[in-house]
Order: sequence, then C-alpha cells, then structure tokens
Amino acid sequence: MKSIFNLNNQNLSIDGKIIAGLDKLVSVHRNLIWEQSKKFGLSPIQIQLLLFMNYHKAEYTTVSYLAKEFQVTKPTISDAVKMLFQKELVVKIENSTDARSYAMQLTAEGIAIVQETELFTRSLQYALQFVNETSKQEVWELLSKILFQLTQMDVISVNRMCFSCQFYSQNGQGHYCNLLFKSLANHEIRMDCEEHVVKVI
Repeated sequence: MKSIFNLNNQNLSIDGKIIAGLDKLVSVHRNLIWEQSKKFGLSPIQIQLLLFMNYHKAEYTTVSYLAKEFQVTKPTISDAVKMLFQKELVVKIENSTDARSYAMQLTAEGIAIVQETELFTRSLQYALQFVNETSKQEVWELLSKILFQLTQMDVISVNRMCFSCQFYSQNGQGHYCNLLFKSLANHEIRMDCEEHVVKVI
C-alpha cells in the first residue's frame, strides 16, 4: 500500500486525498482544543474528558470505560482525572457493589468550564454552513461507513453507532431502528446514541 504522504501518490488517488483531508481536519481540531485547554491550565485530554462526562451517562464515566473510549491506557486516564479532582471539577460516584470502582460527574465548576470550552468547534460549524445539505449528507454517509469499518477492524474500540446496535436492522435497501420503530435515512444514522445496546453476534 502506497504512502499518502508522498504527494505523487496522494494527488493521483481519491483515497489518498480523503485521508490527507481527514488528517488536516484532525490537526485543526487538535489546535482548536489546545487553545481552549491553555486558558484553564488543563490538557486537551482533560477538556475532552469533561466534555464527554457532561453529555454521557454515569456508566460511561469510569476510568476503564474512558480508557477504551479515548483509546489510551488506564494510567493515562487516571493521571488526567487526578488533576480534575484536584481542581474540584469532578467528584466520584461510589460503586455500591465494588469499592475499587467509581464513576465521575462534573461539579458546578466543571460544568462552567464545559460551557466556556465546548464551542471550540464553532469555526468548523461555520465552515459547514457554506456546504449544501445534499453534500453534507453524502459526507456523513461516507464517514459513518468508514467509522464502522474501522470498528470491524478493531481500530476503534468503542462504538455506539446504529450499525453496531441490537436495535438496528436493514429494511430492504435502507436502515431501520427497532427501538424507535421507524426507517432511518442515511443522515439519521447516529454516531453516538444514548440508547445504544451492543449487538451480540
């Protein structure tokens, strides 16, 4: 397989251009979140943890789950949350059945930081305003297929997309949610669904 960083290969391949484009977007995202994290003396991963914990249920906020979600080691997550505890941005939710395990939730100070930092994507959102709806739906269809394929390859360890949910099925050539009892258009496929239940194969 040829390197997409070799411009001769990249410019002759639509796959190479797509991957290079995604790489550029990752760099933009990383820079935007880095600018926000510096304001509060936090690392980018700590900002991402606060954002994630603010919008996900408690069962997803354990050290073990967060390590899988962000695809880093448990010690890395433990080091990151240690500072969040020190700054009183999160508190523990004790596990009644396992004293060694705990979930986390944000304090009022943690929520305040989320409210100040979560709009770091506004420049990306602004750029998308200039793209027509049809193109955006086509982009999401492509991204959802790539993300699911990476999950199948075990490159992504946690997946809460429709495709991996026990409630998902195909309805003819389309998609169907057996929880909502409705057909889903391509743009209605979710990347992160609160009701997601992993499909047992």
